[in-house]
Amino acid sequence: MAIEYDLDLATRSSAAEIAARLLATGTANGVLDASVTVQQLLERGPFAPTRLGTRVGVVAWRPPRPWHPVVAGLGFTPTVGVGFRMARGVEVSDQQDDMLRLLVPLLARVDGDAVLHQDYEQVWLVRRGGELSLSENADLWRPARLALVRAPFRRETHTLEEAHP
Repeated sequence: MAIEYDLDLATRSSAAEIAARLLATGTANGVLDASVTVQQLLERGPFAPTRLGTRVGVVAWRPPRPWHPVVAGLGFTPTVGVGFRMARGVEVSDQQDDMLRLLVPLLARVDGDAVLHQDYEQVWLVRRGGELSLSENADLWRPARLALVRAPFRRETHTLEEAHP
């Protein structure tokens, strides 16, 4: 079974704009090869490979149902998603580091609410109303990963079952 992570965004930016920003960040920091295109990031599977073989893609959301975990649990409606499928045979922790090397700068350049999660169960980060909170789980946010985050943040554990205000 594949290990997958999703960043769900409620943003005014289109999926193509998010893909272009992700590509610019990824090629600048070496996570994505210069041959990767915006179109590859937008194609439905297998998406574009990172340097470690992780598959990354960007999709426009259709409006989810009111009981969708992000809508019901965090109180915002995603419009764009960024998905990551970890490669087999490559250290998952290294792939997670690259995922964060792509997403942390992306969040600094994109407006709106966001949640990074694994299968709606393990929540890595939440941004609501411009405030960023990172999971209190020290295994997820080791010092080297925390150093990637330049924006002010607090540590807080979220679940997607929580009621929104």
